[in-house]
Amino acid sequence: MSKLTNYFRETTEEMRYKVTWPSFEELQKSAGLVLIGSLVFAIIVGVMDLVFKTGLEAFYNSFR
Repeated sequence: MSKLTNYFRETTEEMRYKVTWPSFEELQKSAGLVLIGSLVFAIIVGVMDLVFKTGLEAFYNSFR
């Protein structure tokens, strides 16, 4: 049990004193970048889905 207690104590100490946390401005910039990247990725995947759907529908309808 002392190993577990020691582990949590050392983890808390490391998180408090040894980890470099970003500033609020850096977090805002990163969040904005992630949001923009996610939107761009979603648009690209949506366009690919539409192209494949249209292409496959045209292919299948050509055999009717």
